[in-house]
Amino acid sequence: MPRKRIAVIGAGVSGLGAIKTCLEEGLEPTCFEGSDDIGGLWRYEEKAKSGRPSIYESATSNTSKEMTTYSDYPFPDHFPNYLHNSRIMEYLRMYVQHFHLLKHIRFLSKVCSVRKHSDFSCTGQWDVIVEAAGKQESYVFDGIMVCTGLYTDPFLPLQNFPGIKRFKGQYIHSWEYKSPERFRGKKIIVVGIGNSGADLAVELSHVASQVFLSTRRGAWIWNRVWDYGMPVDTILFTRFKTVLNKCCPTFLINRWAENKLNARFNHDVYGLLPQHRFLSHQATFSDDLPNHIISGRVLIKPNVREFTETSAIFEDSTEEDLDVVIFATGYTFSFPFLENNSTVLDSQRSMFKFVFPPQLEKPTLAFIGILQPVGATIPTSELQSRWAVRVFKGLNKLPSVRVMMDDIRKKRKKIEKEFLNNPRDTLRVQYVDYMDEMASEVGVKPNLLSLFLRDPKLAMEIFFGPCTPYQYRLRGPGKWAGARRAILTQRERIIKPLRTRTLIRDQPPFSVPFWLKSACAALLFVLVLVVIKG
Repeated sequence: MPRKRIAVIGAGVSGLGAIKTCLEEGLEPTCFEGSDDIGGLWRYEEKAKSGRPSIYESATSNTSKEMTTYSDYPFPDHFPNYLHNSRIMEYLRMYVQHFHLLKHIRFLSKVCSVRKHSDFSCTGQWDVIVEAAGKQESYVFDGIMVCTGLYTDPFLPLQNFPGIKRFKGQYIHSWEYKSPERFRGKKIIVVGIGNSGADLAVELSHVASQVFLSTRRGAWIWNRVWDYGMPVDTILFTRFKTVLNKCCPTFLINRWAENKLNARFNHDVYGLLPQHRFLSHQATFSDDLPNHIISGRVLIKPNVREFTETSAIFEDSTEEDLDVVIFATGYTFSFPFLENNSTVLDSQRSMFKFVFPPQLEKPTLAFIGILQPVGATIPTSELQSRWAVRVFKGLNKLPSVRVMMDDIRKKRKKIEKEFLNNPRDTLRVQYVDYMDEMASEVGVKPNLLSLFLRDPKLAMEIFFGPCTPYQYRLRGPGKWAGARRAILTQRERIIKPLRTRTLIRDQPPFSVPFWLKSACAALLFVLVLVVIKG
């Protein structure tokens, strides 16, 4: 029986994982990439190009390497915990070489059209038209994996900023920004306080005469470096804390998080106190913003009411002269190559578990990485791919259309109840919960009770330690022999790049005795079982 042929659209971090997963399951992938290289969002180029993602030269990851890694290919132990884009590209090239992915990628190949084949209801096949070297070619594929990401179409709501068209200075979207040199000596306003907005305001303040950061609703600011100098995601994204979060009411979690962040700096005093609670909207990462506010290099301002030829007038009626406006107002996403058919993708972009359109007669179209995890994209999209290819092969079955639509509606209501009415939050998923949800579909979720009985040391690290992607290679399809060792040595890889100066100690640092950890773990496992059964 011939192998199923799968089209992977995009060779970014999600696309590369999709290619490797197809090969792992014995499928035949062909990846079409519009540019001349891999990397997607993480590939820095000196000029932004229409229809492609773009990052600035200094861009660094907001998730740490142990939480960001592909599940069976750890980052080198000497790599820093938070990675500059050049280091991520180095890792991706290593990954591509190790798993021999390059021969499956066709560069400078733009996907123009993806439409149902004439006998789709029987075969589930797709007609794909690709443009390369000025010529169009047609293909037939048994499945499609869309890995185009969320950051190709800048959202520039100029209609919300009266007077911007008569502003005589320069205005751009953060998508166009590359480096600060050409803005030296300028008065600059950055509109929007997401991750990019905060990064750009801080970076520009080193060369600008003044930087203003305008925010409509404020933001909670958290930092990459958490308690005891550890990466924040390795401390907060654990199974233990996930259980605690489920046991605690939302208002208590909000209170704890807000008190924790205000202990670092008072968000009210710094003009950043948001109108929403911590869990209601995605917080902003910035290690440096409060330092630049306290030194006056960045001034926080309210929303812009209107622009004049040379200035911005804010909603508090203050006015500031400006040379440059940078809109860090986010992105929209679209799939212009997809057939305009509600059974392919409806107007609300309904996707079962953010992967499968529920109305298709055959589940042969999967969206990979089209979500906003509170955590890293690589491992979440990789697990999506592992589930998708098993569905393509018929090893996993999707529920009925009614059940899928009920699940989609239920999740939408939950999002509407818990989060602000913001496009970023409609695709938001909690890292551990979503990883476990995907892993349950694939059959690779760790069995903690079984592990605790036969390998308590590993079970302890899985439960109390960071929920790293290696956990999903311990069992089931795609099992990796190196997963156990990767989990038990993950703390060493976190610490190694920090210890660049050798210290001589009289005694080893304090650590919790193993018997005490075991006793605590036993009690907590009982609690987990009670929570699950309750």
